[in-house]
Amino acid sequence: MRAALSIPTQGALCAIGASVAFTLNDMSVKALSGGYPLHEVILIRSLVALAVLLAVIVPLSGGYALLRTRRPGKHLIRGAFVVFSNMCFFVALAAMPIADATAIFFVSPLVIALFSVIFLGETVGPRRWTAIAAGLLGVVVVIRPGSESFSLVALLPLLAATGYAGLQIMTRSLGIGERAPTMAFYIQITFLLFSVIFGLTFGSGRWAGEGEGAALEFLLRAWIWPRPEDLPFFLLAGLGTALGGLLISQAYRLCEAALVAPLEYAAMPMAIFWGLLVFGEWPDPVAWIGISLILGAGIYMIWRETRNSTF
Repeated sequence: MRAALSIPTQGALCAIGASVAFTLNDMSVKALSGGYPLHEVILIRSLVALAVLLAVIVPLSGGYALLRTRRPGKHLIRGAFVVFSNMCFFVALAAMPIADATAIFFVSPLVIALFSVIFLGETVGPRRWTAIAAGLLGVVVVIRPGSESFSLVALLPLLAATGYAGLQIMTRSLGIGERAPTMAFYIQITFLLFSVIFGLTFGSGRWAGEGEGAALEFLLRAWIWPRPEDLPFFLLAGLGTALGGLLISQAYRLCEAALVAPLEYAAMPMAIFWGLLVFGEWPDPVAWIGISLILGAGIYMIWRETRNSTF
C-alpha cells in the first residue's frame, strides 16, 4: 500500500496545479480583452466558476454546509484583495504580452514572504530570501525602468502582486478554521458583487474615450452581448478561476506562505506557451534574461526544499 503524500507535498502540488489553472484564466481574459469590458468578463467568468463550485466541488468536498462561515468580514476583505489584484493584472494584460505581465507579477513571492514575517510570524531563511531576491532582480530586468521600452502599464502587475500578497496572507490567517471550497466560494461572491456594481456604474460605456489605450478601454467600454465564438474563452476563464482558487486556497492552508509562493513560478512557462500559441508573442532577449532569473530562482527554491526533505 502506497504511503500517503505528506502535507507539504500536497500543498506544493496544489500550488503548481493552481498556477496552471490560473494561466488558462489569464489567457482567456486577454483573448476577450479586445472586445468586452472587464466587468462583463469577470461577471460571466464568476457565474461559470460558481456553477462549477456549487455543482461539483462543494458536493464532493462535504456538502453545502461548508458554505457557512462565522467570519464573513474576513472573507470580504480577502475578496477585496483579490478583486484589486485581478483588476490591475487584467487591465495590464490588455496592453502587455502575457509572459511579460506574468513575469512582473512574480514580485509577489517577495511581498508574500515579507508579509508572512510581519503579520504571521513565520520564519524565512537566508537561502529562501536569496532565491526570492534573484527572482525580484529578474522582474526588474523585464520591467526595464528608465529605458525607452518602459511603460506605466508595467507597474500594474506590481500593484497586482501587492494585492495578491494580501490575499494569501488572509488565506493563511483564515485557513486554520475554513475549508478551501468555502474560501473559493466567497471569492466568487465578491467578484460577482464587484462586477455588478462596476457594470451598473460604467456599463453604458459613457466613460470610455477614444485613443486612450487598450488598458483603459478594457476597463470602461460598454457592455455587449457575448458572441458564440467567444463562449469557450468565458468557459475556460470560469473553469480556470474555480480550480485555481480552490487549489491555491488549499496550498496556503497546508503550508507556510513563504514556501508556497515560489512554487507559483510554474505559471511562467505556461504564460510563455499561451503567449506564443494564442497571441504570437515571444519575449525579446532582455525579457528572456529576466524570465530566466525568475525561473531559476523558483527551481532553486524547489530543489533546496526537496533536498532538506521539506516536502
